[in-house]
Amino acid sequence: MKLLLSGSVALICTGVVAAADVTVQSCDRSVTFDAPPERAISNDVNLTEMMLVLGLADRMVGYTGISGWKTLNEEMRDGVEELPELSAKYPSKEVLVGADADFFFAGWNYGMKVGGDVTPETLEPFGIQVYELTESCIHIMEKDKASIEDMYADLLNLGRIFDVEDRATELVDGYRAELASFTEGLDTGEPLRVFVYDSGEDAPFTAGRYAMPTALIEAAGGVNVMDDFDKSWATVTWEEVVERDPEVIVIVNYGEVTAEQKRDFMRSNPAFAAMDAVRNDRFVTLEYVEATPGPRNIKAIKTLANAFWGE
Repeated sequence: MKLLLSGSVALICTGVVAAADVTVQSCDRSVTFDAPPERAISNDVNLTEMMLVLGLADRMVGYTGISGWKTLNEEMRDGVEELPELSAKYPSKEVLVGADADFFFAGWNYGMKVGGDVTPETLEPFGIQVYELTESCIHIMEKDKASIEDMYADLLNLGRIFDVEDRATELVDGYRAELASFTEGLDTGEPLRVFVYDSGEDAPFTAGRYAMPTALIEAAGGVNVMDDFDKSWATVTWEEVVERDPEVIVIVNYGEVTAEQKRDFMRSNPAFAAMDAVRNDRFVTLEYVEATPGPRNIKAIKTLANAFWGE
């Protein structure tokens, strides 16, 4: 039997069924996969969790970029205990090629740097295809401000790439329903002014309009005071923060400086004493994996909303 259907999902020839190529949008590139990857590598804890929540650990040969900055909680460690960490921070091209990888899930400033040694173009000659984290696309192209849809798009695209589309759709539909149910019952007032404090004492590293916390804050009934900052994650001045007088400060917890140390720094600095959030001691902590695009974003919205509007 020989049957050819143009544009169909399958080609049937002498009883053999071959899956059609899958094409997804990755930032400003259309990337085509002629088969699901079998030797994937992810960078960073949030991207790795996207792979794990889709049940793709058996398609991975390792991960990179976690222990150099962060610690794995028990839940995460259970998910990757049989996988090696191939690089504590950003991987080199040699690391990826040496692992015989066929796929790299990373992003700009999430394992790749613009003009760096590891990019989709530099990995292509070695047969390593790259899918880029949607939030990070702002570093190489224009895009809309951060949205929870960015995270959904990544899960759905990974589902298509790895031929687990039904699983990805079910997961995203569940997240949508959970978030809708929560926000419908949320009793909010005037949006609270919120500042995201990632790190830095001389000058704060924070989330601008293109970073995921902007979307999380808005879903919880607040507004990022740096919403007009046309960056993703970047540095501003403390003078700008004081001038915008946030009512709540969200601390991103990771690295050697703890969330409590960051709070103490802000509480003890006379320059911040008149700031509404400091004066009223309104701080809330998000773990790094909650503040960056990934499966824990819905929990992060609930954490923020409870801090904003709870008793």
